[in-house]
Formats: sequence, structure tokens, C-alpha cells
Amino acid sequence: MSPSFCSGRFSVVLFLVISAIPLAYLVLLERAVPSTHVFSYQSSGFFRECAKWDDVGRRFLVSFMDGGGIGEVVPKDSDGGSDVLKEVTLVKDIDLAGNASLGIAVDRDRNRLLVAVADLLGNRYSALAAYDMSTWRRIFLSELSGHSKEKSFADDVAVDAQGNAYVTDAKGSKIWKVDVNGKLESTIESALFTPPGWYNNLVALNGIVYHPDGFLIVIHTFSGLLYKIDLTAHGDNSNKVTVIEVTGGTLRFGDGLELLSPTKIVVAGNPSAKLVESSDGWRTASVKGWFSSGMVHRFASSATVKEGRVYLNHIVGFGSKKRHILVEAVF
Repeated sequence: MSPSFCSGRFSVVLFLVISAIPLAYLVLLERAVPSTHVFSYQSSGFFRECAKWDDVGRRFLVSFMDGGGIGEVVPKDSDGGSDVLKEVTLVKDIDLAGNASLGIAVDRDRNRLLVAVADLLGNRYSALAAYDMSTWRRIFLSELSGHSKEKSFADDVAVDAQGNAYVTDAKGSKIWKVDVNGKLESTIESALFTPPGWYNNLVALNGIVYHPDGFLIVIHTFSGLLYKIDLTAHGDNSNKVTVIEVTGGTLRFGDGLELLSPTKIVVAGNPSAKLVESSDGWRTASVKGWFSSGMVHRFASSATVKEGRVYLNHIVGFGSKKRHILVEAVF
């Protein structure tokens, strides 16, 4: 879900970007204290792509970009910002070894976690995995890329009321629909998903959310376009896909999305997260707020809501104990 996925070489690009930043400046950034509440945790890896709050389990669930897998971070009852928490591994799927776990979605009605899986370096494999959130046994593994020679990158996932999953392809500019049992049902494609200019399509469809009125909202990372996809429309995809007219600021380099209410979403991204609102069913929208944690070197990638408070996941962990942060965003 990151804007640094161009050419599928995220880890290499990220390393080069970070290594190009003067060490003194990195130290200065790391010593900065965000003005809002922060959850810090020690991890087994340097890259954590997505974090979602599990209200029933009282924990954050995090996806492992480096090596694949899922972990949990359980806040202490005191909710103290000075405590450093510990990540506990829940899933390390041997069948998916070597692939990245990226966007995740909690399907509360079916007590399962949906995980977008992709080949980080070669862009030759994309899949959707589902796990039981009590036993962490795998429910299904749906291969999305098939045997096609076309490169693909399963980046983020959303789930509708019937349990259908929708997975964005950040490389191939399409959305896969997977039914409740894990069967690849259809693909949503549109010319609107490929805006003019090759540079606008280095990272394409990314963050995605399902709206209870029966449509999807999707961000196109490098162009900043926001789409509405009507799942109730009949006929071909030309009837389903429209570009939401956004005013008040750009959404370029937007990454993960979080639905706050039927009229509000948060767009995680860099250099700042944005609060976007709509009053006409998402035909149009406007940017109403901005938030930056000051941790731009850590790359904010996803948003989640814990008890009414928005928290931003940051991809990069630092230090010998690989310390990661979840920072409260106040708009």
C-alpha cells in the first residue's frame, strides 16, 4: 500500500531513500515527539504495512511486509503512551513464504481476517488469504494472478456485508472480487483506472473501503484520484466506476483508507494524512483536515480507528529492537 512500490522494488527503494537522508537528520526526526498519543512496540521485522484495530480481541493486528505474516500488539489497560509494547506473531504461513503480507481487513461478522498477499520484488504472484481470528487456521487461499505473465500486486482489501472481498491491484490497475468462500468471482476494470501519463501509474489502485450504501471508495496513489465503484449497478464496468470530484487539496500519494462514517474517510499517506468529507453520496468530496506525525521518514501507510480515535500505521521500524509506532491523528 505504499507509494514506493514503483517497479515492485519497495524494499530497495525504501532503503535507498532512507540511506540518502543524513544520519544527523534521522536522529533529529527520531527524537521528535509527536504531539498526539502514540503506541510504540518492539517487532521482529523492520517493515509493517498495515495495522487494524480488533475491537473484540482488544488488539492491533499488523501485517508483515518483510517475509509475510500477521502479528498482534495488545495495549496495556493504562493506555500509557510511554510503554513500549511487544508484537506477538500469530500467523507465519509456510505456503506463502517469501511473499509480503500487505493490506488487511477484519471481517467481524465471520470472525476472520482477510490478507492481501503479493510477491514484493517480482510482482509475479498475488493472492488473498483468510484466517480464523480465534484459531488462526487458514480458511482459504485464493490465487489472484493465476498463470498470467502480466505483473500484478495485490495491495489492499475490503469486505462487503455479504463477505465478498475486493482486492486492489496496484500494478495492473484492477480490482479482484473474491466471494465469501474464496472463489475468484470477477475482475473490475475501467479505463478510468489508468489516468494519462506513465508517471501517474507507477503505483495505481491502492487503499480501498466498502461503504454501507453498496459501493467501494478507492484511491489511486500516484495520481491522487479517488473513485466510487457502484456494486449495485448492472451492465459493464463503465456503469460502475466514476471519479469523485475532490476539492480543497490533493490526495496524491494517498495510501490506505479508513471509513469513519458514511460521510467521512481518512486517507493515510505522505507527507500528511487527510480527512475527506462528502455530503452528496460521494459524487463529490472535499479535504477538510490534515495531520502529520512529523515522522515522515517512517512512511504512514494505513489508518484504523480505536474507540473513536484514528491511528496511523508507519511502515518503517527503527533501532536494534525494530521499534514501530502507531500515532493518533487529530484533524
